[in-house]
Amino acid sequence: MHEANGKACPKFAIFASGRGSNATVLMDSFISGFNLGEVCVLVSNHADAPVLERAKERGIATVCIPHKGMPREEHDAAMFVALQEHGAEHLLLAGYMRILGSKFIQEFPGHILNIHPSLLPDFRGLRAIERQWEERVKVAGATVHEVIADVDAGTTLLQGSIEVRGDEGPEGLADRILN
Repeated sequence: MHEANGKACPKFAIFASGRGSNATVLMDSFISGFNLGEVCVLVSNHADAPVLERAKERGIATVCIPHKGMPREEHDAAMFVALQEHGAEHLLLAGYMRILGSKFIQEFPGHILNIHPSLLPDFRGLRAIERQWEERVKVAGATVHEVIADVDAGTTLLQGSIEVRGDEGPEGLADRILN
């Protein structure tokens, strides 16, 4: 832990793969002091992810470890080394579109949270917003949950919901859920 205002504060790594709407909100919440702690690094698996620039604009270190062509164990090991180098104690997955290996998850037991764009346990996995739209759900939302080896199955910590308007399409629904 590091010191902030005379108090010990945890160090967080944020994982994101794309534009980074949720990751940006998280970064700003730590910078403003709303969340106690420090974002020590933003990790992405896509070199062209806009979230990398958003982190740099905020003075947050970035690490990009592309996964294409790399065995999962090798990719996870490279991420673990990067996290150790930055002193990360807790991981926040905010639009990170790659499943973490069970061995990697075991290195951070109870210290990995994910933001998933559905009201779990419904619509686990990929394309959750699109699948909600296709199923014509009346209420959609997002879930913050603990990460375990089973995808989107960890303990739910927080959920928020919105009514689906029916005229917005999957893109409009995604904008409302993600923002």
